Amino acid sequence: MADPLQLSVVIVAKNEAANLPRCLASVLGWTAEIVVVLNATTDASEALSLAAGARVHHLPWSGFRDTKNAALALATQPWALCLDADEEVSPALRAAITAFFARADFDAFAGARFPRKVWFIDRWITHGDWYPDLSLRLICRARARWGGDAFVHEKMECTGPVATLRGDLHHYSFPTLSSHVAKINPFADLFVQQHQARGSRFSVLAAVVRPFWRFVRAYVFKLGFLDGFPGFYIAWATAFGAFVRYSRLYEAEKQSPPTNHG
Repeated sequence: MADPLQLSVVIVAKNEAANLPRCLASVLGWTAEIVVVLNATTDASEALSLAAGARVHHLPWSGFRDTKNAALALATQPWALCLDADEEVSPALRAAITAFFARADFDAFAGARFPRKVWFIDRWITHGDWYPDLSLRLICRARARWGGDAFVHEKMECTGPVATLRGDLHHYSFPTLSSHVAKINPFADLFVQQHQARGSRFSVLAAVVRPFWRFVRAYVFKLGFLDGFPGFYIAWATAFGAFVRYSRLYEAEKQSPPTNHG
C-alpha cells in the first residue's frame, strides 16, 4: 500500500453524524491526518470522528471565514484538503489528487480546484448554476487562507498559481427538497447582515431583475433544462431565493411598528 499523502483533511461540522461517516470514509487511509473541528455539537459526531482516527477539536463559531481559518491552523501537514461534512471525495477525485502530488512540479502551485457535483432528489445535477461549481479546496497551507466576507460567501485565497483537477467532489447538501427550502431564510439573514455591514441599500431594480436573470441564466444559458424537473426546480428556487433576500433587505430598512393614535 502506498504511503499516505502529506495532506491534512480539515472538516468543520455541527451535528453532522448523518453525513460524517461517508465523508470520513472517502479520505481514510490515503491522507496523513484528518482534523475535525466541531461547533456546539450534541450528537455522535465526536465519537464517529474518533473511531475513524481523526483528531477532534471543539471551537466556538466565529463565522464561516474565521472558523474555517481557525480549523486550518490546527492542521500539521504542508497541504490541506478542506471539506464539509456533507461532501465526499469521489474515487475519480482521489485519483486526480494522488496524480497531482506525483507531479514533479506540484509544489509550484498554491492550490488546486475541482468540480463539485450535487445529488438532488433523484440524480446528480450536471448543469445550471450548481455544476461544475469549481471549488478551490486543496491548498498549500503556507500560501493560502480563507478570505471573503465575514458573514457568508467565504472563499479560499491563494498566493500563487492554482491547478484544475478532474474528478468530482460529491455534495449531498440537500437530502430532501424541504431541507433546500429551509435554507432560504438563513441565507437571507446573512444577506441582510452583509448588506447592512457594507451600507448597501435596497434597490427595486435589483429585486426584480436579479431573480429573473438568475432563472434565465441557470435554466437556459447554463442548460439547466437538461437536468429534468430537478433542474427546473433549482432554477426557480434560486430565483425565488434571490427575491426573498432583496425583499428581506427592504423589510429591514422599512419595517417599523404602527403608530398608535389612541
